[in-house]
Amino acid sequence: MLDRYNAFLFRDETATGGERPLAGMTVGVKANIAVKGMPFHAGIGSWKDRIANEDAAVVKALREAGAAITGILNMEEGALGAKTDNPHFGPVQNPHRHGYSPGGSSGGSGAAVAAGLCDVALGTDTMGSVRIPAAHCGVYGFKPATARVSQDGLEPADLSLDAIGPLARDLHTLERVARMMSDFGEAPIEGHGATLAEHGVEIHREVLRVFAKLVHDMDAEPEVESLSHPCSRIRFAGFIGVSKAMAAHLAGVAVSDHLAKLLTYGPKRSADDREQDRAILDTTRDEVRAAVERHGFLILPTVPNPPFPHAEREPAEQADFTCLANIAGLPALSIPAGWTGDGLPIGVQIVGPEGAEAGLFALARTLDEQLGAYRPPKQGA
Repeated sequence: MLDRYNAFLFRDETATGGERPLAGMTVGVKANIAVKGMPFHAGIGSWKDRIANEDAAVVKALREAGAAITGILNMEEGALGAKTDNPHFGPVQNPHRHGYSPGGSSGGSGAAVAAGLCDVALGTDTMGSVRIPAAHCGVYGFKPATARVSQDGLEPADLSLDAIGPLARDLHTLERVARMMSDFGEAPIEGHGATLAEHGVEIHREVLRVFAKLVHDMDAEPEVESLSHPCSRIRFAGFIGVSKAMAAHLAGVAVSDHLAKLLTYGPKRSADDREQDRAILDTTRDEVRAAVERHGFLILPTVPNPPFPHAEREPAEQADFTCLANIAGLPALSIPAGWTGDGLPIGVQIVGPEGAEAGLFALARTLDEQLGAYRPPKQGA
């Protein structure tokens, strides 16, 4: 184990950066993103000895901008799940409380950033896998619009939903990196925003408390929008698509029994059910995009529940809110919003229009100043 959180699986102690805009910045990379000469196993045990021959496009961009690529981070096997208790590489510990999940699938990325093991970490977000660890680890996470970040050098889950995104301990660092690795639009965000009603998600009372206070304290109260389908049904339709895509991509690859079971759901789905799933995803994409266009942005809890112990079963609804941005292909940003009574972090996410990434970060800065919720982990947590 390279650190007490089991976040890094490989470290290059000799890594150095250049003299360009990101000089002095250290970057850890999730194990499903290629870094030349480093392990590229995507959390899959049978690939543990696979080494990347070339840098992924986003890694190359950050390296050319002067960042030091310091190592490879732990993750969910194959990037499917939101707990990061990897059967081959072990569980990642939440820096805010040992024995608790950091979220997933980019759990090593969230933990490494929160613990100060690197300045920035790259994760991947298929239905929330950058923003969920950001929320559970009390840091900042950005999912670019699907079409605005290269997938070259990514071991995919579902390319129609995947996006590589950064995590950091402050918005300034997060934005600097996002600008270097993605197509960053400069449009402002206009409007007072919207949130969701009738979402069908069971939200933990502590998350409700934090989110209700945030909405109450905003300059203008967000409008309330509804979707045609419950978020749980939308998330399940997305999961079926991911399962089907991964089953095809990983055909013949030895994986754990747990992942193998998850990969059966998509292929065994009937044609009629798959058609219904596709219709749900298409409707959701259109409704989320229309709501953002009408109101400027959507604001939602990042995750319906606070961090939970590794000993407990992973809550199925963790991606109920985050999946909406992936399905709509829109940029989304998670920031720390508050804390449970016993000291665990809670996040809030903003979903904005494609091409208004600068506006999304400006809005996040305003909310971040209002909330003042970021705290580093306590020593010995």
